[in-house]
Amino acid sequence: MSRRIIISILFLLPALAWAQTDLLILKNNRSNVFTYTTGAELQMKTVYDQWLQGTISDLRHDSIYINGAAFHYHEIAAIRIMHNNFSNSVLAAGMLVAGGGIFVLGAVNGLYRGDKSKDWYTGSGLVTGGALLVVGFLLTKTRYKTYRLGNKYRLEYLTLNPNKK
Repeated sequence: MSRRIIISILFLLPALAWAQTDLLILKNNRSNVFTYTTGAELQMKTVYDQWLQGTISDLRHDSIYINGAAFHYHEIAAIRIMHNNFSNSVLAAGMLVAGGGIFVLGAVNGLYRGDKSKDWYTGSGLVTGGALLVVGFLLTKTRYKTYRLGNKYRLEYLTLNPNKK
């Protein structure tokens, strides 16, 4: 008797489940780059030259609803994806602090010793501090990748539920 109940529940459960939502796929010429669905974070530039960021609240009828505002997917000019990892967040900030610290420490030590301002820094201190600042700054620029839609990248709207109202 209990097996029949379990089997009946397993067969009726898919009838009660919600259907999948539509998908928005960022593609390049060869493959999929990223797939967006309801609940995903999206940072986009519209054809009206506005950057918008938010959570996709719904996808229906070729429209994307971001925080309640509707946009047709053809109104998107670029998509920015954030790549947050150790090298472009923690390491980059550490390099910027260390590079700035070398310059501040050289100035403080020079003032403390009473040196002339031209003698505060050695050649190796300038090269090391400058290299740390430049590389740290360049690492922060790898945090975001912007995909401009057009020749190489395009958006494809995939309707999975044609009966959606």
